[in-house]
Formats: sequence, structure tokens, C-alpha cells
Amino acid sequence: MSQKINAAIAVIGIDIGKNSLHIVGHDHRGAIVLRQKWSRGQVETRLANLPPCLIGMEACVGAHHLSRKLQMLGHDARLMPAKYVRPYSKGQKNDFRDAEAIAEAVQRPTMKFVATKTAEQLALQALHRVRDRLVGQRTGVINQIRAFLLERGIAVRQGLHSLRFELPGILATRIDVLSPRMSLIIEGLVEDWRRLDQRIERLSSEIETLAHQDEACRRLMTVPGIGPIISSAMVAAIGAGDVFSKGRDFGAWLGLVPKQTSTGDRTILGSISRRGNRYLRALFVQAAWVVLVKIRGWERYGLNSWIRAAKKRLHHNVLAIALANKLARIAWAVLNKGRAFASVKTEETASRPA
Repeated sequence: MSQKINAAIAVIGIDIGKNSLHIVGHDHRGAIVLRQKWSRGQVETRLANLPPCLIGMEACVGAHHLSRKLQMLGHDARLMPAKYVRPYSKGQKNDFRDAEAIAEAVQRPTMKFVATKTAEQLALQALHRVRDRLVGQRTGVINQIRAFLLERGIAVRQGLHSLRFELPGILATRIDVLSPRMSLIIEGLVEDWRRLDQRIERLSSEIETLAHQDEACRRLMTVPGIGPIISSAMVAAIGAGDVFSKGRDFGAWLGLVPKQTSTGDRTILGSISRRGNRYLRALFVQAAWVVLVKIRGWERYGLNSWIRAAKKRLHHNVLAIALANKLARIAWAVLNKGRAFASVKTEETASRPA
């Protein structure tokens, strides 16, 4: 690129691919002055020679790493959700059109951006994703064992512990319905189950150790129902939570608020929107059930009046979602404000609706 073109570029849109990246650059008036395809190895070298400019990318695999590199070069690199970029695409879809849409979207003053994750956040997030995959595989193995037994008329009570307790006796005594071949198959599945348990336990221990070493995670664990898994997953997902202006925005991002299809003067609210981070949303719902089922001293957390009032008018499943939203908003405040959770009992908070 010539020096003249370099000086003219003010905004760049990058469409990230596996091996190549498509680049579109705008000048201060919005005219396209750069339209090229670069390999991954060329990006940092070529952008290092440009004066600082605004660079937009979709938040996808590899985007956080590239964003950190470009920020180190002095550029203002920003990540955006792909669904917010799509409305700016014009004509037929191709990589250069996508890069042009990204360059248009990153300049919008109302655009919502994704915070660039640090290498530590991505490593912690990787631990959670591997653990979540292994838990899913373990559930599949357990369901397969139950199905094989049920096909032979052997029903086992619900629950992981019940199956683990009854399996040795079933394999030893029910030779009337379990052939030697089927017994060997189930024993192999039990061995798979044992190996998955060991890997999940190792990952859980590592996550717990990291959570207790991190100050933000320790503050989050003062919130009722939140332990090492949820606190570390939240820190890995949103860092200090600066991308959200208030806890309500975080709850909406998790998908714990009603889906709204309002028009005119009619406010129409449906079921929860289920948008955002599915893994983190499921963890907060589990935390809400822990608070409702296992914690009896709601008074010390300032939740007694709120939960009792909500119980009178909400189904227990709806109450769990409402409490999950409340816990998420409390957790965001604890994370963003840098203070541990402490209940404040006032008449106003006690009478506030769910």
C-alpha cells in the first residue's frame, strides 16, 4: 500500500477466515480506499505500518487474539456480535461485502460491542467448555446404560447415585435377562463412566483452585448460591462486567428476562428470551434452585421477604427464573463495583416485586 492510501484510511473492517482475511478500509468521508485479501501472517505486518485507526471485527473464533494484537499496535480494535452486523450487509453475500458491512457497523454510535477477552479469560473459558462437554458425554453414557437395562425389563430409580449403587448387584445377579455379551457391553460403559468422572473431577478441582486464587471470583462467591464454577465462568465470560451499564442489561444478555413483542400501547411479554450465554444462564438457574431448595436462612441474605412474596403469586419454576435473574444482577454489581455481597434490609427492598 502506498503512503497516500495509508494516511487516508480511518476505518477498517476485517472479515476473519481460517487462512485468509478480507480487508475493507474507509477514509474519513466513508469512501472505500482499501479492498484486499490478506493471509493471516500479513495482517499484523501491514497494519503495523498504518497510523492508528478504528478497526471492526465480528466476535468469532480467533477474533479476541487478533484484537489484542491490534490494540498493542495502537489501533482501536472493536468486536461486535455477528447478528448486529448483518443488517449493514448490502447485496449478495461474499467476504468483501461482509468486511464492508463490518466497517459500516463499527462506526455506528449506538452499536453494542463485545469486550476483548484476555488470554487468561480464554484459558479459563476453555476449562469450562471441556468440562461441559465431558458432563454431556457422561450423561449420554448413563442414559445408554439405563436404556439397555430397561430393554431387558430392569428399571432403576432416577438419579446418578442410584444407578451407580445398583449396577454391581444387577450385573452379578440378573444373569437371567442379561446375556454375557450384554454384561460385557454394560461393564465397558461403566468403565467409560468412571474415566469421565475422573476427568470431570480433575477439571473441577482445577477450576476451584483458580477461583479461590482470583479476587473477583472470591467476591462473587459471597453471593448466595454462587460457588467456584459459576464465579469463574462469569469472570471468564464478562471480565469485570464493564461492557454492561447496569445489572439489568446483564440479566437481559443472559436471556433471563421475558421476550417482548410490544407494539403501540400494548406491552406483550412472553417466556424468557433465552438469548446470550446459554451455559452461564443454566448455571444461574441451578444457583437459584440451590437457594430455594437447600438454603433455609434467607434472612441473612436479605431475600426472605422477596422470596415469600414471590411464592404467593408465581409458579415455582417461574420463581426460580426470577430468582436467577435477581442473583445475576446482584453478581454483576458485586463484580463491577468491587465489593463483596452484603444484604441491606430495608422496607423498600422487602416490598419490591419480583
